Amino acid sequence: MLTDIALKKLKPKDKIYKVADRDGMYATVSPAGQISFRYDYRMNGRRETVTLGRYGEGGLSLAEARDRCIAARKMVAAGQSPAHEKQREKRRLSAMATLGDAGGGWFKEAKMADSTRSMRKAIFDRDILPIWDKRLLTEITADDLRALCAKVRDRGAPATAIHVRDIVKQIYGHAILHGEKIPNPADEVGPASIATFEAKDRALSPAEIRIMLNELESVPTLPTIRLGLKLILLT
Repeated sequence: MLTDIALKKLKPKDKIYKVADRDGMYATVSPAGQISFRYDYRMNGRRETVTLGRYGEGGLSLAEARDRCIAARKMVAAGQSPAHEKQREKRRLSAMATLGDAGGGWFKEAKMADSTRSMRKAIFDRDILPIWDKRLLTEITADDLRALCAKVRDRGAPATAIHVRDIVKQIYGHAILHGEKIPNPADEVGPASIATFEAKDRALSPAEIRIMLNELESVPTLPTIRLGLKLILLT
């Protein structure tokens, strides 16, 4: 049976070799010195092998590898192939969209005015993409979104922070509409939790009203709209 001390003493050889542990698990040592944990089993009369993980820094401990082996044994007992399930999970993860990809899809398909698109794209490129480009949609939480919006707000751009929240909400909504089964983190982040604004009421002075009335004559709009604006200014 393996121990951490024994694992650390294993030396590479010209060819890969095995060192048995327990419960059907064993360690393999490659010619490059990499140690991996594996488990052999039989499924429907055929021999299969699943790699449980790599040993060492950034990988698995011996105890973690044994836990994975026990979980794999339970799958075999239930008629499931651990190796096939691992491949399915890899395919599922590789097919999952990142925020960058999902954002690109939304901008490509969403209908909005050119000015709105330009404004949102500038915010997306500056405040969202550099941080979350490669993050999977499943990895971004409401707390992550709150932190990002707070960062933008604290640099003196509260309105932009709310736009960040709204853009993320739209991107997730588009992804969900196209089949992604994920929660929308923006649903838990209300605009008022990011920033609030005080209404600024100020009446135009008589001089300002005269300027507006004069300028309206040169504004290219429908006569009915021009008349309506004049009535608003004069009442």
